[in-house]
Amino acid sequence: MRFFLSGLSFLLTTFLLISCVDSFDPIINATVNTLVVDGTITNLPEPQLIRINRSKADPLTGRFGAIPITKATVEVVVDSTQVIACHETEDGTYQLPSDFKGQIGHSYQMRFTLSDGTQYRSTPQVMQSVPPIRSVSARFSDTALPVWQQLAGEYRAGHTLFIDTQDPANQHNYYRWEWKLWESQAWCRSCQQGVYAVNNIPAHSYKDRTFYVSGNDPYENCFVPINYLEPAQPPFPSGLYVYDYPCRTQCWEILYSYALNVFDDQYTNGSLIQHREVAQIPYYDSLSCLVEVRQLSLTQQAHAYFQQFQAQTQTTNGLSDSPPSAPVGNIWNVSDSREHVVGYFTASAASTVRYWIDRKDVIGLPYGETDPEQTTRLPGAQLFYSLNQRQPSPEPIYPYPNIRIWGGPPRPVTAICVTSTSRTPMKPDGWRD
Repeated sequence: MRFFLSGLSFLLTTFLLISCVDSFDPIINATVNTLVVDGTITNLPEPQLIRINRSKADPLTGRFGAIPITKATVEVVVDSTQVIACHETEDGTYQLPSDFKGQIGHSYQMRFTLSDGTQYRSTPQVMQSVPPIRSVSARFSDTALPVWQQLAGEYRAGHTLFIDTQDPANQHNYYRWEWKLWESQAWCRSCQQGVYAVNNIPAHSYKDRTFYVSGNDPYENCFVPINYLEPAQPPFPSGLYVYDYPCRTQCWEILYSYALNVFDDQYTNGSLIQHREVAQIPYYDSLSCLVEVRQLSLTQQAHAYFQQFQAQTQTTNGLSDSPPSAPVGNIWNVSDSREHVVGYFTASAASTVRYWIDRKDVIGLPYGETDPEQTTRLPGAQLFYSLNQRQPSPEPIYPYPNIRIWGGPPRPVTAICVTSTSRTPMKPDGWRD
């Protein structure tokens, strides 16, 4: 399973690929080994998550990879007194208790300790208020996606979403907008060099040198055989292959914005903010989808950080620009001030609106229909291609699959929809059947 980077985590990590190699304080030399932290406390009744990973270049190839930081001790300190512990839900993802949510006017500080004892802290963040979103509208265009966000083949079609909101006149406000997208997902598991098994496959259990024998205990995972070089074992398949398995129940893919969109009301204080562009939703699939637009408050310092990031990642002028440099956030190593950490811990009040896009106004083919080699009519193939850059390859009935299972449910089987930050079997509020 791939390690999933959502939203800002993706942007922070991939930005290091193009960061400047010449460093000066407080700009990072982002070419070797950098800790990346993404954490925002909101006042919504939702999972409050902190993600910690390390962006690291391979010493031989120079290629970057995101390595989740596991087994860390992560805490949030409320108003400098109350300490609330997080628990690790996925590799590198730490969640506060399910009943926790932030409150406007209160202070929040993150601190964490790695498994080797290294300690980190953030500056305290006081949650500012945010006005509600008044309305959301959408418009389809074949150039909705900015050039830097275009998909393979220079594909840019999608929906642009706009909001209206009334800026308060009695305070200086700083905003950030982001979105979350739900698409109907028909394919729940891909097994490379193996097959999906509903029940366990006991080791050393074979039949007729052709089959592996199914057990009776629940397994729900890919079974990849180990070659024990035993005479009774079925022949070991050669070559690379992958089988994809449809979902057993309804399932939704969750996709996140990774473009920064911040705003300072310095010149519009107290005015109606109208037709503010807040999202670009790719035309992945011809089916309808659901978008949640979020309007978040920021402190002045957080806005300055994200504005610098936005300017360096989304408004460059091509090769004539100097290479961007990753700005240092508000998180530091307690015992080594020379280590720079990328990311910014924030506490933001949020206003959200969910918006249904029926995609009846589209023109042309969705991205999932642009495969230059082939297209299939399998259910969910458009979204599958959009996310994986290939067509789904179901386990065949005949010719027989490379690995055959004796017993258990009839094959080919279906796979469960596993709850994660990128997928859910729970119907999202606002979804229309």
